[in-house]
Amino acid sequence: MASNKIGQCTWKFANHVHILSSAATVGPMEGEGKLKDSYDRIYTDLYAGQDTWEKAERTMMEDAVTIAIHKAGLTEREIDVFLAGDLLNQNISSSFTAKTNQIPFMGVYGACSTSMLSLTLAAALVDAGFAKYAVAAVSSHNCTAEKQYRYPTEYGGQKPDSAQWTVTGAGACVVGSAHLGPRITHATIGSVQDMGIKDPFDMGSAMAPAAANTIQKHFQDTGRSPKDYDLIVTGDLASVGLPIARELLEKAGYVMGERFQDCGLMIYTSEQDTFAGGSGCASSAVVTYGHLLHEMCVGKYQRILVVATGALLSPISYQQGESIPCIAHAVVFENEKGGEQTDAGRY
Repeated sequence: MASNKIGQCTWKFANHVHILSSAATVGPMEGEGKLKDSYDRIYTDLYAGQDTWEKAERTMMEDAVTIAIHKAGLTEREIDVFLAGDLLNQNISSSFTAKTNQIPFMGVYGACSTSMLSLTLAAALVDAGFAKYAVAAVSSHNCTAEKQYRYPTEYGGQKPDSAQWTVTGAGACVVGSAHLGPRITHATIGSVQDMGIKDPFDMGSAMAPAAANTIQKHFQDTGRSPKDYDLIVTGDLASVGLPIARELLEKAGYVMGERFQDCGLMIYTSEQDTFAGGSGCASSAVVTYGHLLHEMCVGKYQRILVVATGALLSPISYQQGESIPCIAHAVVFENEKGGEQTDAGRY
């Protein structure tokens, strides 16, 4: 049975597509944050044993992928396809990871929304029968992102309070058709929104309309409302963007309440100087793959909606004075009633 499209932009997966395992690896700052007990590997320094930050980011993704596959009781040769993305030019962290693991590779780019974009595509391939097992992964690194999108880290430039801290880490999950683990039931594909914001130090304001648009479309397509979810999380709107998204949704008639949170605000403590909060591909990934799926497996949540947000700027577009277009992709995770009990250690 093929997947069904419902409404304007939501896919409803017709067959059983489940997260069989997941893993998250993080840098030292994240390892001292609120979710420090949720990660599979915490590196003691930003180089992760390598001689450059870029190689460190690749190592973090390689390790997350390897850990997730082994948690699922599989080998790399049993994985049919590897879908991954990151923030560096030409998805270099992902492609070099694919060079190492030798799994058939599909590079994906949606800026910081890539975590749920890659997962949506992995789920679609499994649902349609093109893959028995698929791996979805993303990574980001504070120092590599700063060097590429803003100023060299060594420059020590000052930032406003609206700026965000790119999360150093990687997340990966194994998707399969076995009736085991949280089920992926829906995915809502976002459309690009551009509100004319040009400040690269205010990603929250730029991304909030895209998040609100995708969430509203999801509710309209599925006939659901906020109360149908135990938790709804955005990827990295942080302290600036989350209130804006909340206000936009309330104007559209959706009262989000306390169930509406942001991954970028869940990673660091208030004592850590991260400005408005976390950002980057790894923001939604390490929270979802390292924390939320485990919480589902121990029964805290039964149904969650993860809305990964991304700013589609580049150094060239910023230097040419272009505004910042943004996008958000959403995935629904559900505990299946009467399904097989899952070892929470897989997540």
